[in-house]
Amino acid sequence: MPIQYRKLGRTDLTVPSITLGTMTWGEQNTQEEGHAQLDYAFERGINFLDTAELYAIPPRAGTQGSTERIIGNWFQARGNRDKVVLATKVVGRSPNTWFRDDGATTELSRKQIFEAVDKSLGRLQTDYIDLYQLHFPDRAVPVFGSVPTVFRDTRGEVQENPIPETLDALDDLVKAGKVRYIGVSNESPWGLMTFLHHAEVRGQARVQSIQNAYSLVNRVFETGLAEIALREQVGLLAYSPLAQGYLTGKYRNGALPEGSRKRLFDRLQRYETPGAESAIDAYLDLAAELGIDPAQLAIAFVHSRSFVTSTIIGATSIAQLKADIDAADIDITPEIEERINTIHLRNGNPCP
Repeated sequence: MPIQYRKLGRTDLTVPSITLGTMTWGEQNTQEEGHAQLDYAFERGINFLDTAELYAIPPRAGTQGSTERIIGNWFQARGNRDKVVLATKVVGRSPNTWFRDDGATTELSRKQIFEAVDKSLGRLQTDYIDLYQLHFPDRAVPVFGSVPTVFRDTRGEVQENPIPETLDALDDLVKAGKVRYIGVSNESPWGLMTFLHHAEVRGQARVQSIQNAYSLVNRVFETGLAEIALREQVGLLAYSPLAQGYLTGKYRNGALPEGSRKRLFDRLQRYETPGAESAIDAYLDLAAELGIDPAQLAIAFVHSRSFVTSTIIGATSIAQLKADIDAADIDITPEIEERINTIHLRNGNPCP
């Protein structure tokens, strides 16, 4: 199944089934390296870029917004903004104080969303964003691997900005022409359906995509959200198809490669949960038995799912980027899928 071009939700946008992720630019990658990746991806037909006001990763005041600036400089140098589908994100609720001019902690209030979008437009050197996403919810919900399979009643823990009020702000951005379409990220089935409900009954901008983690070791999207994605045409933009590098095999048996994200930042605990190592090893062994690069097997699996609109890949080198894009050419046959599902049934989702 090579790179395809698929409708984004119910919009008039057609996007490639592989998206170029950018979160390393401004930290692990220089502007020159980021531009080289953009040029290569563009030559391969990948004109869908995903970024965020939060990037580069790891999040900190000194690098916040640097990725958007690198992309904006590329638009200016190449003069090709109109040929690119650009997605970025506003941060949700967090204790961080460096995003907003008044030093407030972040939340999805109307004031903060308006401030965020204007700053992103400035860094990106554009007057519109094709897809504007909520990076994570305003609600106190488990995100980024914080044990979402264990339910805890978080109502009342924070003074939430109600979803209808957040939707009002996003709808006004669409009406103003600053944003073409909206999406959510790291969202739950309840959250997604609530956005869709209010958009329908109030005639407002509709969520067109959801960007959640999805990989061989994290298939929780298939429970609840996959059906919504298909029946409501809210396509998944799947991030971390390689489980932040673990499904490449580079961390196997405790390896810690020079320049790797784990060695630099030690932020990969989402993929170091009980049961994770045995599951990852099983998929690595399967790839070896099939004679397929393990990273390409992992990406090809995500790419082949009917509810996935696009698979977000990221790389720190052109060689990695080429291999990740080439994974779209690998066919997940019924036999391979059966082998994958057998491993999944034995190991479940150790890295939600």
